[in-house]
Amino acid sequence: METIYLGIIVFLFLLAIFDLVVGVSNDAVNFLNSAIGAKAASFRTIIIIAAIGIFCGATMSNGMMDIARHGIFQPEAFYFNELMCIFLAVMVTDVVLLDIFNTLGMPTSTTVSMVFELLGGTFALALVKIATGPDGLTFAELLNTEKALTVILAIFLSVAVAFTFGVLVQYISRLVFTFGYKSKLKWSIGIFGGIAVTSIIYFMLIQGVKDASFMTAAEKAWVQENTGMLVLTCFVFFTILMQVLHWLKVNVFRVIVLLGTFALAMAFAGNDLVNFVGVPLAGFSSYTDYMANGNGDPNSFLMGSLNGPAQTPFIFLLLSGVVMVIALMTSKKAHNVIKTSVDLSRQEEGEEMFGSSAIARSLVRFFTNVNTGMSKIMPAKMKKWIDSRFNKDEMIIERGAAFDLVRASVNLVLGGLLIALGTSLKLPLSTTYVAFMVAMGSSLADRAWGRESAVFRVTGVLSVIGGWFITAGAAFIICFFVTLIMYYGGVIAMIAMIVVAGIMLVKSNARYRKKMMLERKDDLFQRLITSRDKAEVWQLLRQHVRENLVKVLDFADRTYLQMTDGFIQEDLKSLRKAVSAVNDEKDILKKIRRKETLGMRRINRDLAIEKNTWFHLESNSCEQMMYCLKRICEPCKEHVDNNFNPLSAESAKEFLPMRDALLALLEQTQTIINTGDYTDSDDVLTRGEALKNQFSHLHKAQLEKMQEGNESIKLSLVYLNLLQESQELVSVMRHMLRASKKFQN
Repeated sequence: METIYLGIIVFLFLLAIFDLVVGVSNDAVNFLNSAIGAKAASFRTIIIIAAIGIFCGATMSNGMMDIARHGIFQPEAFYFNELMCIFLAVMVTDVVLLDIFNTLGMPTSTTVSMVFELLGGTFALALVKIATGPDGLTFAELLNTEKALTVILAIFLSVAVAFTFGVLVQYISRLVFTFGYKSKLKWSIGIFGGIAVTSIIYFMLIQGVKDASFMTAAEKAWVQENTGMLVLTCFVFFTILMQVLHWLKVNVFRVIVLLGTFALAMAFAGNDLVNFVGVPLAGFSSYTDYMANGNGDPNSFLMGSLNGPAQTPFIFLLLSGVVMVIALMTSKKAHNVIKTSVDLSRQEEGEEMFGSSAIARSLVRFFTNVNTGMSKIMPAKMKKWIDSRFNKDEMIIERGAAFDLVRASVNLVLGGLLIALGTSLKLPLSTTYVAFMVAMGSSLADRAWGRESAVFRVTGVLSVIGGWFITAGAAFIICFFVTLIMYYGGVIAMIAMIVVAGIMLVKSNARYRKKMMLERKDDLFQRLITSRDKAEVWQLLRQHVRENLVKVLDFADRTYLQMTDGFIQEDLKSLRKAVSAVNDEKDILKKIRRKETLGMRRINRDLAIEKNTWFHLESNSCEQMMYCLKRICEPCKEHVDNNFNPLSAESAKEFLPMRDALLALLEQTQTIINTGDYTDSDDVLTRGEALKNQFSHLHKAQLEKMQEGNESIKLSLVYLNLLQESQELVSVMRHMLRASKKFQN
């Protein structure tokens, strides 16, 4: 039996490695999004600084390990076998749940997942023990309800606190420094830098060092006794240093952002390492105690030893840091999660990842009315002064950056302070919640959510917060049932659940890689939206529009062939795929049109006025083409799905040559636009007009057959619709070709 439990411990540590990888992929956004969003340094430099912070934080995270040992359950009331079921269920659930969120690109909380998984597993076995146990135990004797409630309140309170402080601190910082901050730094930058760096030193080192595994009792006591002196010394020293660096033409905000990245990475490792390895280490401690004192009976040995403080071997912390750094450098999913957070806090308009929702529209409308009311009662001079401090025309921002260094420094320093404060108080504040909500609060204060983007940003924030609540519920429910399955199923069920989790991870990563390969990577748009050269923007916009038209024509060509073949051959599967593909393409086109409209606003004004009509005619043609395909496919699918009469061989023989002629025109139009050679465009337009007349004649002939009563009514209606929409498709193609010629030349 001891061998079996040793195997479970090994599995726990293997799962811990996976958990570290998927956890870092999710939480990398917490300490990288500000530095990456502001382009404070090269990506490699940011990663190196974050890696150093992770190593330092990992060595100081010992004090947080107690949460996994006795923060949620009362270990003295559980037997060794029961706790092993809980620990294994927690790790299996955690790995799968976090990987799902990473794949979706949604930041979630590893702290919330661990806490609610422990709650779910403990609650499951508590019910079993109360229902079947002879000891008459109560929930209060099984669950550490007071500590659990404190943890939960601290987690959710961090959302409100982080957002509120993010708004206030960023608003004050912007009033002080403005968007043209380089001209407002004469003396304020030294004080700001001194406060920022001193805060980092205090919370990251002085508070963190108290629980470091390598510190002796005497060293901890000295730090505690001399805290005031250390803080004052740091403030004076770093204020002078930051002022001198400014005089030496060093961008102090860049220094603060990089120090803040280090601080937040350190806070992440110190606060969140327990989420990944705390449970396996608690399992290892339980196994060690059981082997020494258990007398070979796992069902009668109580685990009161877990009430003692955690003494984590330094090697475990160091190895965890190594795995986290490797995961940080290699994870593609981490980049996906970072993109979500950066896009929601972006200063300028761009591609919005989220749509509009009713609650977001209501919130935006309410706060717009509140802002309007406050503006009416605010003195005109004060309003004018505030507006001058928020003059975006003075904005100093790196090329390709989402926001400036002032906001990035506030995000990082404030986020690090709040998280480190939670760590020092032994409250596992969610790093994700704090970092994300500080970023959202600062972007709101910075007026990044304009009238045209606010509803999308609010929808995005609400979606992320909703995902957090889903995390809590899913973690509790899944771990509840997994624990029961393992408890009643024994070793076989444990092994089976581990295998299932492994299969899910493999399939998830395979799907994600496929998704990334199929996803349209619009690097061209990123260059277009970041370029400051209007001539370059125009050339990039022309290329972007041309490539998009070619893709639309290629899609229309393939889909029209697929749906007409599906109708004639009664292939329901092909028709269903065509309907789904058209719906997806419509959503893609909506996003592309928004991108290109933003591009049109960045070109020369006179040129924009000249080309605007043709640009919108092109965009409308793309959308109309999708509507034509949709109006063809849906009636055909419904007809075939109902097993109505198929298209006769005679009608198919009449239609197919015209279908092939239409496909040939689509292909030739695609070639003309792709090459930019419009020499043959008039010939295509002429042939298109002739084909429209042919469809019109065939449509009239079919109406005559229908009147004679020789055709099925249902079949005739679908066929007439096919002919009508095919004629319209040719017309739309001709409009697109003419508009493209005018726009490109």
